[in-house]
Amino acid sequence: MAIHVGDRLPKATFIKATPDGPQPVDSEEYFRGRRIALFSVPGAFTPTCSARHLPGFVDRLDELKAKGVDEVACTSVNDAFVLEAWKQSAGAEGKVTMLADGSGDFVKAIGLDADFSKFGMGHRGQRFSMLVNDGVVEQLNVEEPGAFNVSSADYLIDRL
Repeated sequence: MAIHVGDRLPKATFIKATPDGPQPVDSEEYFRGRRIALFSVPGAFTPTCSARHLPGFVDRLDELKAKGVDEVACTSVNDAFVLEAWKQSAGAEGKVTMLADGSGDFVKAIGLDADFSKFGMGHRGQRFSMLVNDGVVEQLNVEEPGAFNVSSADYLIDRL
């Protein structure tokens, strides 16, 4: 069953690339006491994700912060090294925190995993955005398969 507005995020461990190598990020600690805009992409370096999804959050970061968002984070069922390379190539360094969900445990736990095997990608996360306030989902925007409308930075900002 998929997560809903008002639900608390489940405990999960993401992996974040750091200068000292990959480091675990405990979801409860990460989201505690902060308002985070979290978005999920099916895969780093994929067309829509690279051309529109990540750039939208990079471009509108100041507006999100002005509306009370403490940090913007991206998750994907990729490893931390891939997400770090994508962040650097997209000019998102210092703007978007990349949280690798390499095995898809987080997206499975929130019921937003999807099978992209027909595209050669295996099991991934659906495209979505959410606003998380102190670990609780305040806003949730899940895309229909193949769409890019409600998970954008524009859509999230318009509802803040």
